Amino acid sequence: MMSRLLFLAAHQAVNRKFHGCYRRLQEQQWLSAEEHREQQEADLRQAIAYAGQQIPYYRRLFAEYGLQPGDINRLADLARLPVLDRATVRSQAEAFRPANLAAMKYHTFATGGSTGTPLAYNLSADDRMLSGALLYRGWGYGGYQLADRMVFIGGASLDIGSSSWLQTRIQETVRSIRKLSSFDMGDAEMERYVQVINRFRPKFFRGYATSIYFFARWCRERGERMHQPEAVFTTAEKLYPEMRELIAGTWECEVYDTYGMNDGGASAYECPCHQGLHIDTERAVLEIVDDQGRPVSSGEGRVIVTSLHNRAMPFIRYDTGDRAVATERTCACGRSYRLLQEVVGRSVDMLFTPEGKMVHGWYFLYLFWRYPRGVRQYQVIQEELDRIVIEIVPDPDFDPGQFEAIRKLVKQRSEGWRLEFRLVERIERSAAGKYKFIVNRLLSP
Repeated sequence: MMSRLLFLAAHQAVNRKFHGCYRRLQEQQWLSAEEHREQQEADLRQAIAYAGQQIPYYRRLFAEYGLQPGDINRLADLARLPVLDRATVRSQAEAFRPANLAAMKYHTFATGGSTGTPLAYNLSADDRMLSGALLYRGWGYGGYQLADRMVFIGGASLDIGSSSWLQTRIQETVRSIRKLSSFDMGDAEMERYVQVINRFRPKFFRGYATSIYFFARWCRERGERMHQPEAVFTTAEKLYPEMRELIAGTWECEVYDTYGMNDGGASAYECPCHQGLHIDTERAVLEIVDDQGRPVSSGEGRVIVTSLHNRAMPFIRYDTGDRAVATERTCACGRSYRLLQEVVGRSVDMLFTPEGKMVHGWYFLYLFWRYPRGVRQYQVIQEELDRIVIEIVPDPDFDPGQFEAIRKLVKQRSEGWRLEFRLVERIERSAAGKYKFIVNRLLSP
């Protein structure tokens, strides 16, 4: 009880609207699809009107397209506007600053992902609070209640390693969490993680999909006895079926995938039915579009988002760089939110052949699940159009004879690819502490 009171008091101290917002969101998850749409369109009209009045970039854009803010009344009207890319935001950053920015409370963040140069953006204080409330509601699909104990395993995007020791301890105490870094996960670090978890006895784990996967695999290989969570929430990276299976089997718990991105405001969460991720409607409009920017109701496409409440730097039809599969199916749980069937990954997970084809990085992932002997970690790197490098961290029982079998299967996708294998001591993580199976250097430095 005391931990819950401390949790609520800390959140209310940061933003007094938090608890009321959280209670409202809990009720709204059971609204009908029509009610969700009506509320989202009302929020959209306000967001568009604000952008047209306060944001120089959008005033010019509306004029260029011969539109008034009032012309965007419904979700379908968004297709009348072009898709916004990160390069435009970077090159015209000042034009995205509202005229009244100095009068509002806001926070500045940066995101780079796998595309290289960081993108600085602002979030209004209320939008950031809404983001947190939606996060807690999304975890609630898997049984989480406010102030339940949770261990985080991740890097910068989970705010791990970016604060002082004192700040981290205060945050861990008031939020009932413990933070474990994904930057270094050797035997010594993971042995310490087991000790922390056994002392803290968390109800849930949350973290980068690959970090949790590697930790679960290490625990299984070592036969490590450890306090087991009731559920695991993965985020920030693609959760592949084999990863889900190993995590769930190691700790005998449910695994829930989640999707979210602060710069655009989109979020989606999996429920116990595991039929897809429920797309939140309260903070952003999420579209799946084809390569021409046209919305699709089902099938794979680019993830485009429009922020509804971020008055400090609103984005309209912002290209996230992610790809996902939309579905018209509804979930048996009773929530009427639209579903993401799956998050496929980032555009840089695609590889290109000299013959002019695209091959999804998944192809290589499945090869290494088929030929895993002695492979502790690996990374597939497209260095040039005709050159693929595969770096492997080998175990003592590694079998180089697998190279030829892998080479033959890769040739089935492209005769023009030259395949090079490198044995290395470690795979470097990104600046945010993420591990990438696939790196396309034709698209990202």
